[in-house]
Amino acid sequence: MIPIKDGPVSIGEFDNSVDIGNVYAGGASMFDATSQTYTIRSTGNGISDDFDGYHFLWKAIQGDFILRADIDPHASNSIEDASFGWAVRNTISDDSAMISAMVNADGSASLKMRNERGGGLRVVESNNNMPDVIQLERINGVFKMKTARFGEAFVETEPVNVPLRNEIKAGLFVSSGEITFRNVRIVKPFPDNEQRYQRYLGSRMEIIDVHTGHRKVLFESEHSVQAPNWTLDGEKLIYNSNGYLYNYELETGQITYLNTGFATNNNNDHVISFDGELLAISHHVPEDNNQSTIFILPIEGSDYPKQVTASGKGHAFLHGISPDNQTVIFTGWRNGKYDIYAADVNTMEETQLTNTPYLDDGSEYSPDGEFIWFNSNRTGTMEIWRMRPDGSEQTQITFDENFHDWFPHVSPDGKWVLFLSYGLDVDSGDHPFYKQVTLRMMPAEGGEPKIVAYLYGGQGTINVPSWSPDSRYVAFVSNSGRFY
Repeated sequence: MIPIKDGPVSIGEFDNSVDIGNVYAGGASMFDATSQTYTIRSTGNGISDDFDGYHFLWKAIQGDFILRADIDPHASNSIEDASFGWAVRNTISDDSAMISAMVNADGSASLKMRNERGGGLRVVESNNNMPDVIQLERINGVFKMKTARFGEAFVETEPVNVPLRNEIKAGLFVSSGEITFRNVRIVKPFPDNEQRYQRYLGSRMEIIDVHTGHRKVLFESEHSVQAPNWTLDGEKLIYNSNGYLYNYELETGQITYLNTGFATNNNNDHVISFDGELLAISHHVPEDNNQSTIFILPIEGSDYPKQVTASGKGHAFLHGISPDNQTVIFTGWRNGKYDIYAADVNTMEETQLTNTPYLDDGSEYSPDGEFIWFNSNRTGTMEIWRMRPDGSEQTQITFDENFHDWFPHVSPDGKWVLFLSYGLDVDSGDHPFYKQVTLRMMPAEGGEPKIVAYLYGGQGTINVPSWSPDSRYVAFVSNSGRFY
């Protein structure tokens, strides 16, 4: 644990740590670099009409932002009348204009704000009690608080306008007691007035323990890093960026180029075979009008990947390899629409598995080869389905009309299915970059999906299988722009 006293520092996500107002014994912040958690200790009075009293760990941010953190109940000790959460301030004076998204020791949550220095306090109460996930965002100048009990959907407060400066001080605060925060993320979202796919935000490669929800950032990049696969030996992640594929060594953090020969315009549809010997990729072939075409190669790389889907038919976006390595399944553009197809890797002969006027995508074999899981919006919302490998017995699995569910991934032990969920602000047939999304998980035999991660991402987050071999962790990508 690294203690942070008052004064300029740079640690974790933050720039400085300071007592705001009257903190009797002097507060402190601590950062655990191994668990990537922050613990704040304070003996202040909290937030009142005239002034504030708490310890504040903050970062200077300009423009829009999304601030999100989990409160770790097993490592926290608050006292009566304590408050804690996110604060955004013009200055570090105790009567500064500010807004705070806070949880109180009694489990109530509220949004408190002061429009001007020394001004009165406004309060918006949340109807979500006992939350342990708290988010504060400013989008186009409008503030909103979202809270959740971990595993459940966010509950939003009404949006509010607070005339704070463009550059503010944003961070975590604790009024009294000792609180530990995990999964702390500060996000600079994509500007609403810019077109996606024309410019890209930076990326965070993360892993999550799906049973505890605890996340860790492995590395950050200013480039668009997408779609990790976890190798069967558990030692590496394979991901794509700017048309190339890369290995990330989990033990050392070393990143190396993965040789794919002539295939240097790869998208985020790449899959490792169940035996860990082969890698299948989707490369846009210049000689075939840049159509996405599927190739296979040894997991170590090759100068000469083998083409396994036919040229001249349209896009083939890979999503799965059969357990016997003889078949690839993909989303194919055929006859003016996308459906799911299977192709023999030796003959390139195709078999159509779905045939609806709607979008079927994200196909993946279960480890035992008994089913193909996929997503389809044939009911109006994008939901998770599964079918037999010959396309029969197409069965809907999820029925939650509050989400659009994409890219089901079955755990190696066959017990769990994890998928990406968009909100209804996104069209059911679209899976864009840079949205507030969740990762949800459910038993493979059926049950209620539970949220395991709240994040800013979407396209490129988990397009392909990314489970660890022991079925405990999942690798994924979240996104953020620069803060300056």
